[in-house]
Amino acid sequence: MKKARIALILLSILFSFSIAIQAQLRKPPQSWSIKFDKDVRFYQSTDLGVVIVGTEKSLYVIDGTTGETLWRRKDVSLDETDVAPVPDTDLLLLSFGKSDKTRVEAVDIFTGDSIWRSEKIKGGLMQMAVDPNANLLAVVMIKDAKNRAKEDFKRHPLVHVLDLSSGDEIWKYEVGEVEMMPTRWPEEADKEVEFTLDNYYPPTFVDDRLYLFYDGVTSFDARGGKERLREKYRVNEEGLALTEAAPIFAESNIYVSGRGHLRAISRQTGDTIWEAKDLGLTPEVILVGNILYVRTGGLFTRLKDGDTVERGPYGVSAVDSRTGKLLWRYKGADKGITNLILPDVSRIAIADRDDLVLIDAQSGKRALRVAHKIERASFGLLNESGDVVIGGQSEIAAFDRYSGREVWRARHTPPGRGIFKTVLAVAARATSLYFRYGGTAMTAFRGIQIARAATSISWSGLAARSSFSNLQSLATASAGNYARDYATQRFKQFGIASQLRNGSSGTSRPLSVTSVARRRTEGVEDRLLDRLDPSTQLDRLSRYLWHKDRLSALRGNWMYFYTDLDTRSGNGLAGVNIYNGRTDREVRISELDERFVADEVLGLMYVANGNRLEAQPLNQSPGR
Repeated sequence: MKKARIALILLSILFSFSIAIQAQLRKPPQSWSIKFDKDVRFYQSTDLGVVIVGTEKSLYVIDGTTGETLWRRKDVSLDETDVAPVPDTDLLLLSFGKSDKTRVEAVDIFTGDSIWRSEKIKGGLMQMAVDPNANLLAVVMIKDAKNRAKEDFKRHPLVHVLDLSSGDEIWKYEVGEVEMMPTRWPEEADKEVEFTLDNYYPPTFVDDRLYLFYDGVTSFDARGGKERLREKYRVNEEGLALTEAAPIFAESNIYVSGRGHLRAISRQTGDTIWEAKDLGLTPEVILVGNILYVRTGGLFTRLKDGDTVERGPYGVSAVDSRTGKLLWRYKGADKGITNLILPDVSRIAIADRDDLVLIDAQSGKRALRVAHKIERASFGLLNESGDVVIGGQSEIAAFDRYSGREVWRARHTPPGRGIFKTVLAVAARATSLYFRYGGTAMTAFRGIQIARAATSISWSGLAARSSFSNLQSLATASAGNYARDYATQRFKQFGIASQLRNGSSGTSRPLSVTSVARRRTEGVEDRLLDRLDPSTQLDRLSRYLWHKDRLSALRGNWMYFYTDLDTRSGNGLAGVNIYNGRTDREVRISELDERFVADEVLGLMYVANGNRLEAQPLNQSPGR
């Protein structure tokens, strides 16, 4: 009887918190502006609704709703590659490499307090993979990854596999020398920039193994580190990024591409089952049933200057996944090709430079061709009505998936001249944000069961790099980066949030934040939660966890373009609704910052200007 009363009280408390959160969310989002100690060097949003901000002197974590500082780490000068949230946890990794005390720390993202630290792992945080069930974290680090923006900059990645809870190193592996990618391409040719591994797909845990994809495909026992599979081949066309497809893990085989070859590798033995040669560059592969649909050619980012270049031959091929036999090849794409779109099981849609093309999925023959009139068509998607939507840098249009009839069209011309690279950066940013909330695995394939590109939780900084201007690569890679099944993941909590909900089972614990044994970390100031009473603390933490849960149901509706706003004086971002083509959002930006971040859950857009970060509501405006 006593247990039943306690359970009823706990349920009542949780219900009260839920009601409070819903009431808060019904309020329209409010703009805010916060001033920092120095100019903003970088900022990034997170799945938990907090914003990470770095300056020359400090690291801040900001409440995305209110603009309040959750905590501040003083006297640290971190690059963007020194900071990375650990996927599906409340941990934030920080790499300190500019002093004698070189180390990596995992801190509570809500308080800044250290959970664990390691002096064995050093360098910039390039990529990660997490296996919450096995309590494993794989971190890919590289030291001295700074130089002027150029191609042929190479380093040896070092992979550390750690205990997720303690940070203890279990094993490590040094990868062979690989070419890296600049984070940006400044106008000053001699200016140093950070380099990353964003031109490779991140590692992933599958079946108690860790897979790497830097110089072919290699797998290790996840806990023991013993090499189990080694298929070495050259990855990426020289001087270009992401020219290969994301690996596909099917029931018995792994399908990988490299330098014009498509391979099926046994997951059991590591042997190559078959190899299809001479396909051309294969940046995208989709497995549907027993057929691999392969896109050849496309738009790629050139490492030396960040420009987008075209590489052919352009087309689509169908390959039997069991034998590697080429079933058909479509070669009718003319000077360019978008990512693959599958409106249904019988057809494949692509766009080339001039036309939207529907291809019969069984025969490979062209079923329909209509002019799309989109300048530099770069990506495609499906909206909820099933229309095929084709987008470019300043225009987007929808077409009926059966007849090819134009349904709607929206165009927003960039303001002024001489800002071509800025417009490219804004377009890429807008594309990456859209696919964050409506990834290609949801929006490019309609009613079709496809194999997942990966089965664990991986992280790469690709979509956060504002200077990555290739819309097509962002759209293709987003299937692996963002289209994850949030509902099936196990969010693990190690800091103060662990008192709110049991991270391993999702069940509630007794709510007693006051009993938490706080870890105090030197240099952390301005902790907001310390100034709140226990009830308000729990209310705030509940909102952050709700933000993550909300992502599982959220779909992105808007694609943004930088233009001269019609209804407001000045320039800004116009948001086009991809379901009806109306421009029903406008955000005025006085000083353009192509790093802008939109949080669709909170209904806010974040923009930096000097030493300030501003949040502006994504208000709807009259459609045109």
